[in-house]
Amino acid sequence: MSPSPAHITDLGACVTASPSSFHAVAEAARRLSAAGFRPLAEQDAWDGGPGRYHVVRDGALIAWHVPDSADATTGFHILGAHTDSPSFKLKPKPTTGKYGWLQAGGEVYGGPLLNSWLDRELALAGRLTLRDGSEHLVATGPLLRFPQLAIHLDRAVNDGLALDKQRHMNPVWGLGDHADEDLLGVLAADAGVDPGEIGGFDVVVADTQEPRVLGARGEFLASGRLDNLSSVHAGLTALLDAAEHGPADGPIAVLAAFDHEEVGSGSRSGASGPFLEDMLLRISLGLGAGTEERLRALASSFCVSADAGHAVHPNYAERHDPANLPVLNRGPLLKINANQRYTTDAPGAAYWAALCRDSGVPYQEFVSNNVMPCGSTIGPLTATRLGIRTVDVGTPLLSMHSARELCGVDDPGHLATVTAAFFRGGR
Repeated sequence: MSPSPAHITDLGACVTASPSSFHAVAEAARRLSAAGFRPLAEQDAWDGGPGRYHVVRDGALIAWHVPDSADATTGFHILGAHTDSPSFKLKPKPTTGKYGWLQAGGEVYGGPLLNSWLDRELALAGRLTLRDGSEHLVATGPLLRFPQLAIHLDRAVNDGLALDKQRHMNPVWGLGDHADEDLLGVLAADAGVDPGEIGGFDVVVADTQEPRVLGARGEFLASGRLDNLSSVHAGLTALLDAAEHGPADGPIAVLAAFDHEEVGSGSRSGASGPFLEDMLLRISLGLGAGTEERLRALASSFCVSADAGHAVHPNYAERHDPANLPVLNRGPLLKINANQRYTTDAPGAAYWAALCRDSGVPYQEFVSNNVMPCGSTIGPLTATRLGIRTVDVGTPLLSMHSARELCGVDDPGHLATVTAAFFRGGR
């Protein structure tokens, strides 16, 4: 089954609206609210019971649909993803510069491919928190650039580019004396707030180039932040579908979009924190569950950890496992690692295979070359914290952690299709 071209167009629109994790959550919340998902505040009492709900915690969001027939032992079908992407985060004193240039002081966030950020028109995006505690989203237009040194001044650059994260990764954003300028003032003006009232900020650098379809037959999508907004968008699309068309006796469908995966997930809004566990507990309590019923519900639950993975690179095939060579547009990846960097096991693999078969969706297996260190995902964290059987999957990419990544136009839609079947309780 080939996905609708509308899916890839909508994914591009979602990525464009999401230059930071906070914007990604705001965009998801907007779409959920429009579909009748009730926003809840963690500090309020909840009615619980059947219905559609979502909660935002900083740059993370959890949304769920409780079907009409759900009771205290109804299991959860969870799609876990993450909202953040590798980038650069503004330091506490962000206005710097010398020799007449205005520059921005940033700290490397996660593991970006540094060279991919050179010579691009970049924005700043994130949240400003005022002294009264109010929060304001901010997203500038093209403002910054990491200018590369001309080849005339570095004749050996094509023999190997070495970038020092502290010395070389300071973007320019204007001309003048940094003692007389204030980058926070630019952000405050964009958000329509008084710069003197800014008490804190979480602001990252984002690529401003819009997603584009390319290739001889339009088979590729180039975009920033596909890792991992491709999974967030697939989960969101699937949840909206399941809430509208799912059976009354299905599982409780949950989208968990965490922040800070790229830096280890160790935060109140990351997968190592209590956010998901807290929400599942409150959902169960709303259905009248005690300890016994809650444990029974978790025992019958399942989690799909969806995070982008690697397609085989035609110029570096030796870096991949020779027997497992995923290709774009041949389906999402089932990610496997003997050392549990991915949490897929035999029952999980069989379940995923059945879901894909019943959905008419192809899938591919991914395993790392033994001499290449394997990354990890939120999957092992969720399985360890909650004891829920978990499988790791994801959209195959080239140029992962680049400012601009590449996927196939079919794979994100395939992931959404099989996730919708998962949310409906398919097997």
